[in-house]
Amino acid sequence: MKNIFRLLICLIGFSQITFSQKNNKDTFPDGTLIPNWFKDYTKIELKNLGKKYSITDYGVSNDSTKIQTLAIQKIIDKASANGGGVIVIPKGVFLSGALFFKPKTSLYISDKATLKGSDNISDYPIMPSRMEGQNLDYFPALVNAYGVDGFSISGKGTLNGNGSKYWEAFWARRKENPKCTNLEVSRPRLVFVWNSNNVQLQDVKLINSGFWTNHFYKCNNVKILDVYIFSPHLEAKAPSTDAIDIDICSNVLIKGCYMSVNDDAIALKGGKGPYADQDKNNGPNSNIIIEDCHFGFCHSALTNGSESIHNRNVIMRNCQIDGASRLLWLKMRPDTPQRYEFIRVENIKGEAKTCLAVFAWKQFFDLKGRPDVPLSYGDNITLKNIDLKCDTFYGVEKDPNVRLTNFTFENLNIEATNAAIDKSIIKGVTFKNVYINKKRIE
Repeated sequence: MKNIFRLLICLIGFSQITFSQKNNKDTFPDGTLIPNWFKDYTKIELKNLGKKYSITDYGVSNDSTKIQTLAIQKIIDKASANGGGVIVIPKGVFLSGALFFKPKTSLYISDKATLKGSDNISDYPIMPSRMEGQNLDYFPALVNAYGVDGFSISGKGTLNGNGSKYWEAFWARRKENPKCTNLEVSRPRLVFVWNSNNVQLQDVKLINSGFWTNHFYKCNNVKILDVYIFSPHLEAKAPSTDAIDIDICSNVLIKGCYMSVNDDAIALKGGKGPYADQDKNNGPNSNIIIEDCHFGFCHSALTNGSESIHNRNVIMRNCQIDGASRLLWLKMRPDTPQRYEFIRVENIKGEAKTCLAVFAWKQFFDLKGRPDVPLSYGDNITLKNIDLKCDTFYGVEKDPNVRLTNFTFENLNIEATNAAIDKSIIKGVTFKNVYINKKRIE
């Protein structure tokens, strides 16, 4: 009898432990388990990337003044034709226009090496591309990978977009026409990866891009680990140099990165326009984790939109914010149907002008003849465990075309100049242990 009783106690204890373990597992905001893939931070090693093609061993001269696009591209093509390998940039500065990596090739930038972009836009031939939520013919990036599964950029060196002439041209055009669009001024991105899976960027420095710094379009399983991303925002201001643009991607891990740029740090994109949700070139982002990152100056640490139709299961956690204009920004574009759902921002410290920003983004507004304004939604948004100094805590705009539901604010310690909160804007808003200027919000 005693043995049976002991067995029952053991079974009960085991079931409680099992139940506890299940409930303590890391989950996305919608409750689904986060796969182990997100917890594997293994770095790529040069020795495992196949045959090494050091560019100076294959006809590229160590001359920092000479554009060597064709010579470097020939090496990439040769490596791909011979079964693959890694293109190694050795110590020194090497100038190039647009490079196109091929299947089974990758890029390694050695310590004290710089691959520097040409500041002549003619070195970036117009071709099918994707920009600002639309497919169009446009200038490629300095480093491009179209359909290159397993593509990687690694090493301790630098990709330098050499963007100052492009920035000057943009501001000159903006002075002539304050309403000019970003696409009116010819500028290249730094990295563009399209329709590629199992991509990894690690350890490199990505600086001074002419336009967006990193753009991933229709990619799955992307890891960006310990990458330094910078463009200036003082004096020589680098316009539209988003650190990372995620455009219709699933399973993205951004970990241990530093980002300081003159636009959004991380922007989730996916299409724009009154019928964007019906365009096969557009789509959702899902399963995005941003963790252990440090944000310097940026327009927003995490932005949804403005060219975006659906973002789901997004986590930003364990990050330091120093000088962001906004912590979390839901850009509600009134000419585009949008749904931003199951987003959680947690364990954040630092300073930002605005903690939560939700308002209509009307730049280049165009309903293209659609008689009604499409509705947009923000649902199941959580801000948790945040210690932040800001000008405005609750930058939420009342908009008849936007439906906001199920927002949770939990364990917040906020110092704000503007502490006003209009709870009526959000249906189902919850405040748990929230203090603003040391006053508890009920």
